[in-house]
Amino acid sequence: MSDLSELHFFCTPAHPCSYLEGEQATTLFMDPGVIPGTALYSQLSRHGFRRSGEYLYRPHCDHCQACIAARVRVADFRPHRSHRRILAHNRDLRVSDEPARYTREVYRLYARYISDRHADGDMYPPSEEQFTTFLISDWAETRFHCFRSPQGELLAVAVTDQLDDGLSAVYTFFDPQYQARSLGVQAILWQISACQQQQRPYLYLGYWIRQCQKMSYKSQYQPLEVFRQGRWSELDPS
Repeated sequence: MSDLSELHFFCTPAHPCSYLEGEQATTLFMDPGVIPGTALYSQLSRHGFRRSGEYLYRPHCDHCQACIAARVRVADFRPHRSHRRILAHNRDLRVSDEPARYTREVYRLYARYISDRHADGDMYPPSEEQFTTFLISDWAETRFHCFRSPQGELLAVAVTDQLDDGLSAVYTFFDPQYQARSLGVQAILWQISACQQQQRPYLYLGYWIRQCQKMSYKSQYQPLEVFRQGRWSELDPS
C-alpha cells in the first residue's frame, strides 16, 4: 500500500507524557489490522512514525510539538573528537548481527539496563513479555547487533530495523557497569557506519526533544534532519 490516504489511524486518550513532566500526550497509531511490511514502514518513517513492537505510531499532541522525528544524514556525518575517542576506546569490541528474538542472555542484559537506568519510568519493572512486545515484530526486518568484549561477554545490544532508505535505531540497551565505554554512543556511531557501508542515506533516531535531556543528546550527530510541518529540514546545531 503506497497511498497513505487509504490508511486508518487511531488516537489514544490523553495520558501523562513520558518525556516532559506535567504534560499530557496523545499518540497516533496506524490501524493495527494492517500488516505494514518494510515498504510501508519506510514510507511512514519518512512521515515521522516509529515502531514499538507490532505498532507504528507518532506523537499527536494538539498543544505541544516538542517531539520531533530526527534522522542523521550519514553521508555528511563527521565524528567529532569525543566520538573518535569513544571509537578508539571500543576498538576491542566484537559486533555480531543476530536474529531479533528472546534469549536468556539478551533479556538479562535488558532487565539489568531497565532496572538501573529507568527504575523511575513506565518501563519498570522489566519483564519477558515487555521485552518481546516492545522490541520484536513479526513483520519488521529487525536485527539485534550485539557488542561483546574480547572475552565474549555481552555488553550492549542495538535493536535495528531495516528500511528502504536507511536503518532505524529502535532501542539500545547496555551493561550499566561499563559506563566509561559510552556504549550508547558507540552503538549509534556503529549504526551510522553500517548505513554508510550499505549506502543507506539515513539513520532514523526516533524523537528529538530539546527540553528533555534523555532525548536532546541526538543533536550531537550532525547533520541532523528533523521532520517539522510535513517536511525534513536540517537542524541548526546551535
